[in-house]
Amino acid sequence: MDRWVGKTALVTGASSGIGAAIAEDLVKNGLQVVAVARRVKKIEELGRRLIGAKGILYAKKCDLSNENDILQVFAWIKKHFGGVDVLVNNAALIVPALLTDGETEGVERMMTVNVLAAAITTREAVRSMKERKFAGHIFNINSVRGHYLGGYEADYESLYPATKFALKAMTEVTRKELVLAKSKIKITSISPGIVKTEFPNASGKEFFSPELLASIPRLEAEDVAKAVNYALATPPHLQVCELLIRAVGETF
Repeated sequence: MDRWVGKTALVTGASSGIGAAIAEDLVKNGLQVVAVARRVKKIEELGRRLIGAKGILYAKKCDLSNENDILQVFAWIKKHFGGVDVLVNNAALIVPALLTDGETEGVERMMTVNVLAAAITTREAVRSMKERKFAGHIFNINSVRGHYLGGYEADYESLYPATKFALKAMTEVTRKELVLAKSKIKITSISPGIVKTEFPNASGKEFFSPELLASIPRLEAEDVAKAVNYALATPPHLQVCELLIRAVGETF
């Protein structure tokens, strides 16, 4: 990880859970991390806890459903640090509804944040890396729901699994484009199973009862951060394209 010390990472959806854990791990490894979310005060709290760490956390408010917000963040990073060296597309949401009986607005929100925002940030990060001829690294935090449907059945997922399948495909499309461009930029998709975060029930819809959640083997957010760390620490010639991680005993 020494070669990443002092480099600049952008982490989306960093106000809690997996995003916060990834941002914290990168800061502790010496990166200057620009962490973005709508709930920026939570990121600022994390930044205060990380004072004195090897790296620095910068909190920026960003609504990922707004392309202008995203572009402003990239412009700010370019002005202050030169560009993005590591991108972690972590932000995602789920709008509880049936696909066959839901509102269009919810479907649009999931597609915008889970897919379109990741496409925009990836485009901007690649442009930044190419401009500086830097072999950076892009991460898409996916899900086992981006690989198959089964296990514990949660109703009202609507288009959420489809957005994760799209993210998996987008990762491979990006990898192939980078190969054709003869670029050394890496891209990795990390797909965790159920993680101990607020996400499953964050939308207000109780997908899993507290009793069921307590009975399901789950990963810690820090486990996903360690997966990012592992892929980031690989030598320049080696690319981890996909990591699928689950807690031992999980059937989701």
